[in-house]
Amino acid sequence: MKVLSDLKQKLIELLREDARYTPELLATMLGVTEAEVKTAIQELEQEHIIVKYATVVNSGKLDDEKVTALIEVQITPERGRGFDSIAERVYLYPQVKSVYLMSGAYDLLVEVEGRNLKDVASFVSQKLSTLESVLSTKTHFILKKYKQDGVIFEDHEEDHRLMISP
Repeated sequence: MKVLSDLKQKLIELLREDARYTPELLATMLGVTEAEVKTAIQELEQEHIIVKYATVVNSGKLDDEKVTALIEVQITPERGRGFDSIAERVYLYPQVKSVYLMSGAYDLLVEVEGRNLKDVASFVSQKLSTLESVLSTKTHFILKKYKQDGVIFEDHEEDHRLMISP
């Protein structure tokens, strides 16, 4: 693990909050020069600490029929490589959005996206569960996202009632 400078740690926190912050704004927020911010960001990218800038999309607002599932996977670790080789085989499928090594009742948590329920079910039954190290799978379909990456998706109407005080 790499120990980061205070500037780089603060930059990462701010970019996690909003990756659209400009170097100029970040410099102002951190009390440093724009050149220092650009250099620090470039170093973080070269060191593969920052690997991607992504957009959080509220897919519930889109006319998009995609289905997301979380799949609990129990596996037998491979001799000499542990969980890494099976995780690699799983994350190379294009349907797989995320793979996490977990503690507890299962080993891997796999996030999968498909066109519909049948598409995800087909992936699980024909590809994932047939891998020789996979002992069992348990699929959970996401019905609605309320919050993702710190962003709340629910629209809340403001309360316009007058306060009554005694």
